[in-house]
Amino acid sequence: MVNSSDQPRFSLVVPVYNEGANIAALFRTLRTQLPKPFEVLICYDFDEDNTLAAIDALSIDERLQEMRLVKNDIGRGVHNAIKAGMKAARSPIVVVTMADLADDYTNIEKMIELAEQGVDVVCGSRYMKGGQQLGGPWLKGNMSRFAGLSLYWLCGIPTHDATNSFKAYRKDFLDRTPIESKAGFVLGLELTVKAHFRNARVAEVPAIWRDRTEGESRFNLRRWLPIYLEWYIWAFKRRLFGREKEFRQK
Repeated sequence: MVNSSDQPRFSLVVPVYNEGANIAALFRTLRTQLPKPFEVLICYDFDEDNTLAAIDALSIDERLQEMRLVKNDIGRGVHNAIKAGMKAARSPIVVVTMADLADDYTNIEKMIELAEQGVDVVCGSRYMKGGQQLGGPWLKGNMSRFAGLSLYWLCGIPTHDATNSFKAYRKDFLDRTPIESKAGFVLGLELTVKAHFRNARVAEVPAIWRDRTEGESRFNLRRWLPIYLEWYIWAFKRRLFGREKEFRQK
């Protein structure tokens, strides 16, 4: 467990739903690839989640000492699990990632540095130069690419990949920015477009995404597409009719 007297440099929020098959490999990856000091928040909905049993079964050497368990008490689902992790984070920077080993942490140091320099939302970008998406459903990937590139070129959002969940946020930005979306991973898009059109700072670094090899994805395109469209259209409205009143603290 994290020593409560040592504030981590950043908090890694990891929502889980029956990720028992991936958790040991995830811990090995985080132990070797994350810049210290950090904390990892495993955010779960229910006590029967097999992720918890898999963690209990790990040896001392296999466990991640920087880990904390966070039970989601906001409401079921990945959306609320992420929000619970953001709320529980003890550091000035919050990074959201998944437990499926899809995200590559090669550039996470650069993400943290940009956030430390005052960038409110730092996006891991699959669709900028140096980024890449490997595998995954064809339709989902191409819709994500179209959304990211159209928001970049037509709305001026300073990232090619606004829909990617792998992002670093300044905690003070999260504290002053209400999340209005209700389901799925849409909050990543919502927070990015809100940041840009409310005069917060957005930047990106290249990211490589690989489709999971273990476990089952909880991404539900049919259910969540209307919510993504809501915030996609919101961005275009702000582009046409002007930014919202500046909310950055002076």
